[in-house]
Amino acid sequence: MIFTQYYLDCLSQASYLIGDETSGRAVIVDPRRDVSEYIADAEARGLKIEEVINTHFHADFIAGHLEMAARTGAWIGYGHRAEAEYPIRKLTEGERIELGEVVLEILETPGHTPESISVLVYEHASDAVPYGVLTGDALFIGDVGRPDLLASLGMTADQLGRMLYDSVQRKLMALPDEVRVFPAHGAGSACGKNLSTERQSTIGHQRLTNYACAPMSEEEFLSIVTEGQPPAPGYFVFDAVLNRKNHELFDVDAHARPLSAEEFLARRAAGAVVVDARDAQEFALGHLRGSLNIPADGRFAEWAGTVVKPGSEIIVITPQGREDEIVTRLARIGLDTVTGYLVEPETAFLAVPGEIAQASRVTVDELREAFEGAEAPAVIDVRNAGEVANGAIETAVNIPLAELPARLSEIPADRPVVVHCKGGARSAIAASLLRHQGRDRVSDLLGGYDAWQRAVTPAEA
Repeated sequence: MIFTQYYLDCLSQASYLIGDETSGRAVIVDPRRDVSEYIADAEARGLKIEEVINTHFHADFIAGHLEMAARTGAWIGYGHRAEAEYPIRKLTEGERIELGEVVLEILETPGHTPESISVLVYEHASDAVPYGVLTGDALFIGDVGRPDLLASLGMTADQLGRMLYDSVQRKLMALPDEVRVFPAHGAGSACGKNLSTERQSTIGHQRLTNYACAPMSEEEFLSIVTEGQPPAPGYFVFDAVLNRKNHELFDVDAHARPLSAEEFLARRAAGAVVVDARDAQEFALGHLRGSLNIPADGRFAEWAGTVVKPGSEIIVITPQGREDEIVTRLARIGLDTVTGYLVEPETAFLAVPGEIAQASRVTVDELREAFEGAEAPAVIDVRNAGEVANGAIETAVNIPLAELPARLSEIPADRPVVVHCKGGARSAIAASLLRHQGRDRVSDLLGGYDAWQRAVTPAEA
């Protein structure tokens, strides 16, 4: 058996290649949209990809099933409750897919979504115990998939939560302790609240350590699983719907087009959103007015999907040589409306000095001084509620970054605003969104709440 896990840090997303060396047949599970790596690996190992299985309709990224089918001729499989615009093979409980000696078996595990499945992997057809189980978003390491996402479409969190209880407590926990667990996501994903940084585990270990796998009643499970979930980024529903549709195939060359300063400014004037992927400090020193600053070195795609409305024309400014990367990362979440990137930004900025702005950033000492001034700033904390529970600046108003686009009207317009998060990454994005919306007295706090906590006394914190 050939078994390979691919992990995408930016989205905390895992996908899998499973192949049989004797037959040369292979399947891909939960592929991302840029599929060349899977195909190259399969070819290098003498494998032919014949099947693509999605464990569910993903909400946090656009899966690569259509791209894979177009390039390999593979069929596309989902759980039997799935309905899609493109041809799919509906997989049912207990169905076995023989690759040769290697066998896959379908286990229906609804709850995160109605059509969710897990995939049991047997290294040999005669094995009594599976090598592992690909759990999709039903069971994570340290957590389970949340049942409250709107991406579930048409079902309530209570209905899905009861399905999830049965899937986790009665089906997955019924597997032998030694079965390896391979989830679709890890720490950082908004698909759960307590995901581990570990990328594989065992059923036995999860039975002992995962709060949602401990024996409990259905009502207890519903209460504990739905409590304290982080707000979902705005693009989740869009992606969940798009993954059902027969959408355009990914083509980086069609979108990573060089634009001159004149072309770039003309598109900006016509309404295109400027996404500037440079470092926050570089952005602060000089940027095109109204640009959204979403640094590439971080959870770029997720943050972009939080502050950029799907369907908007996007033009990008990127760190040198990273144009294809940025366009690809946007396309992974369905933001494939990029029409080009700015060639040599520094030179272009010099040609239009009247269009260049700087971003205000304040230190903890400067913020404390501002509180004593004649016009104290409004402080907006864009961390999630669970982070705020562990400490906050006393006067701050909590609006998580994922909720900010819909709650801009709650931010005072009659005084300066200082935005902060934990360490400074999310607040720089939030501050640029406020400026994009026309607010001109906005700063972000350097070092975020971590810096504030280090600087003040315990009583003041």
